[in-house]
Amino acid sequence: MQETWNALVSESRTLHVSDDHVVNGMLQTPDYGRSVFKRHAEFRRSPQDMEDAVRARMKRQEWLYRPGRQLNVLMWEPALRAQICPPEVLAAQMDRLLGVVGMDTVHLGIVPLDAALRLPPGNSFWVLDGRLVTVEDWHAELWLDDAETIALYRRVWDSFAESAVYGAEAQQVIARVRRSIKV
Repeated sequence: MQETWNALVSESRTLHVSDDHVVNGMLQTPDYGRSVFKRHAEFRRSPQDMEDAVRARMKRQEWLYRPGRQLNVLMWEPALRAQICPPEVLAAQMDRLLGVVGMDTVHLGIVPLDAALRLPPGNSFWVLDGRLVTVEDWHAELWLDDAETIALYRRVWDSFAESAVYGAEAQQVIARVRRSIKV
């Protein structure tokens, strides 16, 4: 599955992503990603090919260092606080996020807990170049490619983006979460 995602992302120049439950995979550390994969594999009772999945996800992150690429990612503060991994792994993940703020290929928005929202949060989703939307749910990953649906998800993303903070303000939220982690 991760290799399929690598192909999709490599074909894309611009990604718009909304993650309300975990740190986005494009910005995960290997240990954080391993924890996420482990939890899902245990829950779904699926084969634990975690190391292959982690390697594939880390390979996908090479995309962030290619000229002409743009990751526009929104993450909700509860996603930063979700303790799906050991505290030291979560702390390292927050350090990684602090480091990506300001990258020219990453536009990171954090939706704080106290943000005024125009829409309630829903499922996580990706918009790839305005040609495809993927929506993650417990039982399936939906791939939607009709123009009307793609436009709808971009409006949803834009609405959430209005509630997010960026740059130094995003770093402050991440740093506050980082300080709250008991290592």
